[in-house]
Amino acid sequence: MARRPLPRILSNGGAQLARSRELARTAADSATDVLQPLITIARGFGRLVAAARHRWTETPKDRRGALLFLVASVVLVVGLMPYGPLLAAVTLMAAAAWQGRNRAPAPPEETDDARTRRLTSLYEALVPYFSLAEDPDPLYTHGGGWEKAFPAYEFDDDGRLAHLVVHYPAYFTDGEAAARARIEHLLTAKAGRGREYRFTWDEEANDLTLTVLAPLPTDIAAQRFVTAPGETVLGFTDPTRVQRTLPLTHGEERRDVPPVVWRTGVRSTEPHLLVLGRPGTGTSTLLRSVALQALHHGGDLVIVDGGGTGEYACLTGRDGVLAVECGLTGVLTSLEWAAQETERRLIAVNQARQEGQPPPEDTRRPLWLLLDRPSAFTHLAGVDGRKDPQALLQVPLRHGRAAHVTVVVADQLDALDTLGDAVRQHTRARVVLGAAGSDELTAALGAPPGTTPVDQVPPGRGYARLGTGPVLRLQVPATPDPYDDATSDSHRQAVLDLLPPRTTPADGEHVPDVPGSEKEAPAEPAPPAERAEPAEPGEPGEPEADAPEPDPAPARPVPTLAGPEEETKRRGKRRGRKSVPTLIKP
Repeated sequence: MARRPLPRILSNGGAQLARSRELARTAADSATDVLQPLITIARGFGRLVAAARHRWTETPKDRRGALLFLVASVVLVVGLMPYGPLLAAVTLMAAAAWQGRNRAPAPPEETDDARTRRLTSLYEALVPYFSLAEDPDPLYTHGGGWEKAFPAYEFDDDGRLAHLVVHYPAYFTDGEAAARARIEHLLTAKAGRGREYRFTWDEEANDLTLTVLAPLPTDIAAQRFVTAPGETVLGFTDPTRVQRTLPLTHGEERRDVPPVVWRTGVRSTEPHLLVLGRPGTGTSTLLRSVALQALHHGGDLVIVDGGGTGEYACLTGRDGVLAVECGLTGVLTSLEWAAQETERRLIAVNQARQEGQPPPEDTRRPLWLLLDRPSAFTHLAGVDGRKDPQALLQVPLRHGRAAHVTVVVADQLDALDTLGDAVRQHTRARVVLGAAGSDELTAALGAPPGTTPVDQVPPGRGYARLGTGPVLRLQVPATPDPYDDATSDSHRQAVLDLLPPRTTPADGEHVPDVPGSEKEAPAEPAPPAERAEPAEPGEPGEPEADAPEPDPAPARPVPTLAGPEEETKRRGKRRGRKSVPTLIKP
């Protein structure tokens, strides 16, 4: 029997079938793209109808009548409104489009082998700490899976952990500080050293969250901060730790940075500050920054430089700077005057309150005592058999808040035990700069830091704690000595722009070297106009018979005004009551 030939479509129509199938698929995709809005709206209507049916089913029978009445009232009001049906239709379509959108979660990213190995290694390292032999269903076992133990994790661009949530069993002793420290130390070593981590323990959910902190900005120079009188910016911290930002200028760029603001004054709970750190960590930089801000708000400064390196020479003779002392005699004189000035202010304020009057103006002007390394003078005073300068700080520290006197002490971290009891008890605002261990930070701040300290930190980097508040990371703004040759031109000019105008040292007043030595200071001859009238030519050296005898010359030194200008004279008279020591004009 002769074979019949196959139909053409079956013999050589494979290419045509493939082409037709591709055309049909393309047409279907095009139609889907064109009709996608209608499909979304239709899906949304279906979901809205299902939600309405579910709502009607859940409504009790005794309330369905009220619900129908409410719906009918809304429909009637919309129907009677101008363009009401049109607006209702548009609103309904928009709601349907929103409900009909594709809300399928994005597919999880597939982890590569390097990330899997890192998580597996971290899981195996936690097994000895989060497992017990008596546990019938252990979460951590050797060779087990880490998927349940690490419910959330993130990696940075370099393949290192940036965020990790660790779920641990309920029998782990998360309430003990030693147990927590072991886990934090292990995670720090496995996640990568050289970075700062914050650990958040959730005891209720048995979760530990590890977060990698970004480095604090180190390029912020000294500038005018937008603060109120009585507020001092110590530095800058993380944006999640404070609820305030300051607008800063960095070249032509402007940005908002969260600050660490220390408040002083009569309503402050931490009126005095203690700064600790090793050499080269930025303690003097912080004191210069505080001094510039105090001068900007109209305060008077007495600076004690125990380092003897001339870090505060740029402030000598500036308007508002009463004294910059680097010798033991001058330090004792300045601090003794500060104690007497504090007592005088307290007496004046108390008397004004008893009389129902506001405090005098000279008692409300802030007085700042900035002491850099006062422990160096303690040894010198002991060798010479003189009084310890720190003993003179008891009155300003105890009663300085009511008298508007603020004390800032900066010393080395190793010299914390050599500071006086008054300094340690009354400086409730603490700052520690430089690399330090957890034990040293806990001893200095009174609480452990919330982050892991690192070994290498830039200058001005440390931690701050104001009273009983949390321990905050801190970066001090760059405020170098403008007379230092190693200072960059931009930072030098930034500090010079903040300095007040220079006047003659202490407004030309003569200050004795030793307190209470007015008798040793030679009395300056008074002008002829201030003494008795000169004798007649016939009787040289003797006054007239009927002329009253002149008052005896005062034994206290008379300040000499520097410059003939009237403004300089007024400044000298105003500051004669505040200079070191107290000078009384005849």
